[in-house]
Amino acid sequence: MRIALGVLLALLFAGALWVATLREASVSCELCLDFEGQSACRSGRGIDRSAALQSARSAACAVLADGVTRGMRCNRTPARSEVCEP
Repeated sequence: MRIALGVLLALLFAGALWVATLREASVSCELCLDFEGQSACRSGRGIDRSAALQSARSAACAVLADGVTRGMRCNRTPARSEVCEP
């Protein structure tokens, strides 16, 4: 009985966390950028446009740039395209 109650509480907590995460990430953006001869498009979610674009940029730069220095340069690269939906 205690195990079943523990599992039920864990599932309820996980469900509440999932719902709260979906509510916070209300903006979705896709960002495409070109960096050192390569290009990548990635999507990101956030509480506002700026956070969603930063999430997408980080995901794209993770694919395009290895290392701290190249990653910083990639993050400063202007996007080829940005599309956001509320």
